[in-house]
Amino acid sequence: MADEETVRRAALALPEVTEEAHWERPSFRVGGKIFAVLRPAERRAVLKLPHDHQEMLFAARPEAFAPARWGRLVWTFVTLPQVDDEQMAALVAEAWREVAPKRLVRQRPG
Repeated sequence: MADEETVRRAALALPEVTEEAHWERPSFRVGGKIFAVLRPAERRAVLKLPHDHQEMLFAARPEAFAPARWGRLVWTFVTLPQVDDEQMAALVAEAWREVAPKRLVRQRPG
């Protein structure tokens, strides 16, 4: 079962990631861009995932994944106790690839 520390370890293991506050919540950034935010009080994370993968997750496991909408932006809420550590690490890496500079992504295929 994933938790806040699962997300933190996975994010900080990726190249050039920093942890910074975002609206008083921990966020993880690469190149100054957010790819993950923790919402500890809700036991959730918010990830920037590709649209096609989001849709698949929402349909397959609505108890674990839900859309997080801010205007036209759609991110993915992940209910941490509903996913295991391995899946969470893979999702964090996928979110990182969405925003990381291309030079970093080329160094870490995935």
